[in-house]
Amino acid sequence: MKRWWIYQRERFPLHQHGPLVFAFSFCAVIFSRLLRGEHSLPDAPQTATAFVTALLFFLQLRIADEFKDFEEDTRHRPYRPVPRGLVRLWELGVLFVICGAIQLGLALWLHPPLLILLGVTWLYLAAMSKEFFVRDWLTGRPLTYLWSHMLIMPLIDLYATSCDWLVHGLTRPPPGIVWFLVVSFFNGVLIEFGRKIRAAPDEEPGVNTYSALWGHRRATLAWLIALGLNFTAAAMASAQTGVLLPTVLLLLVILTPSCLLALRFMRTGASRDARRLELLSGLWTLAMYLTLGPVALFLLRS
Repeated sequence: MKRWWIYQRERFPLHQHGPLVFAFSFCAVIFSRLLRGEHSLPDAPQTATAFVTALLFFLQLRIADEFKDFEEDTRHRPYRPVPRGLVRLWELGVLFVICGAIQLGLALWLHPPLLILLGVTWLYLAAMSKEFFVRDWLTGRPLTYLWSHMLIMPLIDLYATSCDWLVHGLTRPPPGIVWFLVVSFFNGVLIEFGRKIRAAPDEEPGVNTYSALWGHRRATLAWLIALGLNFTAAAMASAQTGVLLPTVLLLLVILTPSCLLALRFMRTGASRDARRLELLSGLWTLAMYLTLGPVALFLLRS
């Protein structure tokens, strides 16, 4: 257990991922309910299934990365848990299967038709783990690599929302949910940019960060564009539930200092600002989901 505790602390810290994934899944269920005209809190079984399944999806993504990046990590990042022998790949493979079994059991327990969307997400995850069988081609096209891998986010989100609309007898998602899926896509893009933008002294040989590929100014500009698109998608999503103005005002409170920090990092290239950029990506995503879900529900019930 000590080995696994160290592994989660280094590669899947639950104190970071847990609150973010809970906000993600809880918001997904609430947003679906709001689109259906329901202004009450979701039932505990729906929320629990959405949260645990989503958390395990993200753990499976981490495990899949361990397999596909093993050779590169061994050459350039031997300090990571798998190359240094803390855990073995076959152990992670067993953990991956256990995660799938739990997801399967939860779907059967809550509503068996959920298995369809679960299967679709599994298939996409499997294709991602093989780099869609065009690894070398994707590696030379970082933007294509990014968007093709970020499409898993709307699929996970769609499954989380289906813990509401599918369970309540709808055969297709409520109109307007597409904007929430777009929000999830750009949240994933923002976090990916945020964690792969570094100051020049913090770059590692052989590690393909966006700042190493494009320079820290262009990479940060890409982060700002993703932030702007994310904000726009959130505004469109909130318009579907009738809370456009409060959502825009609340998000502007975080958007403004985020932009100022990004502009400062473009000017200074300081390590502390790069780390804050990653932190802000997570805080923005957390605030985004809380605003579109619980806050919107509170406003509509007031």
